Amino acid sequence: MRIAFASADRIRVDEHFGMTRGLVIYDLDDKRAQCVAVVEFPIKDSGHHDEGRLAARIAALDGCTAVYCAAIGGSAIRQLLARGIQPIRLKAPEPIETILAELRTSIRLGGVPWIETALGKHTSDPDRFARMIAEGWEG
Repeated sequence: MRIAFASADRIRVDEHFGMTRGLVIYDLDDKRAQCVAVVEFPIKDSGHHDEGRLAARIAALDGCTAVYCAAIGGSAIRQLLARGIQPIRLKAPEPIETILAELRTSIRLGGVPWIETALGKHTSDPDRFARMIAEGWEG
């Protein structure tokens, strides 16, 4: 699985996706993670969103399953989801190594729908809705 991180320092996720100066891209499985690319973007301090800038960042994610960032706009979210890339916004800066360790654990243990889908493990459960109805609804 290939995951990207919006990062200014290549160490932690700390940038807005559409304005990030760099994307750090890792290949990972349940046992290891390896940095396979660092993509840097020229800094244009225009102070507003630029669709051309966004297109370059989305193009750099070719082959990625997800991208972690500190913030992301609605247009970017829609475009990423349309390409099958899961955008993940963090509430606070976090070290990339910490996220990679959590991802490896999630790959091993399962239970995270977007990861299971990416790994081809997500199977539909035809009885899921019947069980939900049987459980009832408390409101």
